Amino acid sequence: MYISVSMHRNIPERAPAGGSPHIDDIAAVFTGISDVKVMRRFFAEMFTPAERKDIGLRWRLMIMLSQGVPQRAIAAQLRVSLCKITRGAKVLKARNSVSRSLLSDPTGTFDR
Repeated sequence: MYISVSMHRNIPERAPAGGSPHIDDIAAVFTGISDVKVMRRFFAEMFTPAERKDIGLRWRLMIMLSQGVPQRAIAAQLRVSLCKITRGAKVLKARNSVSRSLLSDPTGTFDR
């Protein structure tokens, strides 16, 4: 069975093994929002304050890692676990890292 979404696509109601069928749909919605104010309003509608704080904190630690700030300094400053920071460091070291490309592009865009 499929449900219809605003992007005029049908997506399965059940998640395929290992993932959610809704990730592609929400990714399409995110890429369709180009206004920061609209995106902030959408985040406020979709995520709790705690979830928004976690997302912002995760991005902040990625920025700090990309700037060469030591992991222990990030942990102390942001009060996050070294596990989260290590995960971010692995992401930034990956050859095809979208996050690394976004952080190294002064326009903040990525379309590859």
